[in-house]
Amino acid sequence: MWDYTDKVKDYFFNPKNAGVLEGANGVGDVGAISCGDALRLMIKVDPVTEVITEARFQTFGCGSAIASSSALTEMIIGKTIPEAMAITNQDIADFLGGLPPEKMHCSVMGFEALRAAIANYRGEEWHDDHEEGALICKCFGVDEGMLERAIRANKLTSVEMVTYYTKAGGSCATCLDGIEGVLAKTNEAMVAEGMIEADAAFVIGKVARPVKKPVVQISPLAPKAPAAAKPVLTMVQKIKAVEAALEELRPFLKADGGDCELVDIDGDKVMVKLSGACVGCQMASVTIAGVQEKLIEKLGMALRVIPVKGH
Repeated sequence: MWDYTDKVKDYFFNPKNAGVLEGANGVGDVGAISCGDALRLMIKVDPVTEVITEARFQTFGCGSAIASSSALTEMIIGKTIPEAMAITNQDIADFLGGLPPEKMHCSVMGFEALRAAIANYRGEEWHDDHEEGALICKCFGVDEGMLERAIRANKLTSVEMVTYYTKAGGSCATCLDGIEGVLAKTNEAMVAEGMIEADAAFVIGKVARPVKKPVVQISPLAPKAPAAAKPVLTMVQKIKAVEAALEELRPFLKADGGDCELVDIDGDKVMVKLSGACVGCQMASVTIAGVQEKLIEKLGMALRVIPVKGH
């Protein structure tokens, strides 16, 4: 299990600037819920000074995604457009006191959302629809441009690090050839520009590909799993265990005028329905993350909680 700084935990449990920004004149959308992470960054820019006076976010993702998005808004408020554009994904991670390598893609998502929001403010077209041939990883919607930016900004020289920073290749792995091609081409250019040493650059075939390990979606802030493996639950036992865990959470949700109930279970996916004040809540993603963390703690297994509209 990964170690997280106190600041990451604070920005996850107590996110700053979450919700809709009324009157935003720059909006950036990156990712997709179907891919596991999605972020909308909204900014309000003074057209005279080009200072970002307000910033808010909405995100669907893990604790690191929420913390990174919140941190980004704190970092850009009060900055001019050029100053904000100079912020890198590493700056976001540093602001939080660091992120595990496996979660650096959350800071990259914030970096991409900022670029998209500023492009929207300037009236420029933001290409997130992947022109023919540019989409490298279909599972996570990562195109060649995003790979190149992440490789250059973070001086990445291995496929494993590219996956950590962009999630590309982290699912079915059919895009590894494409990732290697972009990585080799970009590293070659970086060597020519003096950004990295020639012996550090990635070369196709130079290093054997690592054995592909299945990606497990698990809350980054969940307690460490017990060393001893728990017995495999039957479907009926799993349903009862999930319902019992939800019953412990419901009083807290009801106190805020909301509720959460089990809809269905499909493998490691737990579908729940939010109701009352939780529906459309600006912090619904945090509620879902909290539910997921509680279920993982109770059941001792990797689960992904997915909100649905109804039965």
